[in-house]
Amino acid sequence: MPRPDRVLIVDDHAVVRRGIRAYLEALDEVEVVAEAGDGEEALEVLAAMAVHQELPDVVLLDLVMPRMDGVTATARITGQYPTVRVVVLTSFGEMERVHAALSSGAAGYLLKTAGPAEVAAAIGAATRDETFLDPTVARRLTREMVSPPTGLGALTGRERDVLILVGAGCSNREIAEELAISERTARTHVSNVLRKLQLTSRTQAALVAVREGLVRPCQ
Repeated sequence: MPRPDRVLIVDDHAVVRRGIRAYLEALDEVEVVAEAGDGEEALEVLAAMAVHQELPDVVLLDLVMPRMDGVTATARITGQYPTVRVVVLTSFGEMERVHAALSSGAAGYLLKTAGPAEVAAAIGAATRDETFLDPTVARRLTREMVSPPTGLGALTGRERDVLILVGAGCSNREIAEELAISERTARTHVSNVLRKLQLTSRTQAALVAVREGLVRPCQ
């Protein structure tokens, strides 16, 4: 029999972790090896497992958690442990979160409405270096590719907030503090703004913000 895929579950709600563990443990192809309550604890667990060469194959994590959000945790995990794949399992399907997670290295994105078969499929795909997306998320990404919005209309609400702050001269750190996100996530949002507006610098983005009357001072 092939070795089951080893999974670390990361979610700040204990009852959610227990529920996920319960239906994953019913699957022969999956073995839950550990749990963590947030991104920081997940990194601590992974560090301890790495010492004994017992890293999981997949980290199944939520996006919205205290201390360290899922996007930051995904980037840290994939950066420090290249053999470990990350699959997002969250209640939030906004495209800005999807883009941020995938840009940080996530190999899958599922909503918590997913059934056990979908979660197992996402875990299996991740171990094969494939990407598995929730059907709703996949349809939205396809629509973006077929009919991409242009100009300011291409920006998500959060990216629009970031453009406003760039126009006000805020640094990535100031943007992170203003929006209560990590500096890495702020940097990702700035990159997405430049890409979507087809700009090459923060100065150009600031000029767009001024031109459109979006600028407000940093707090």
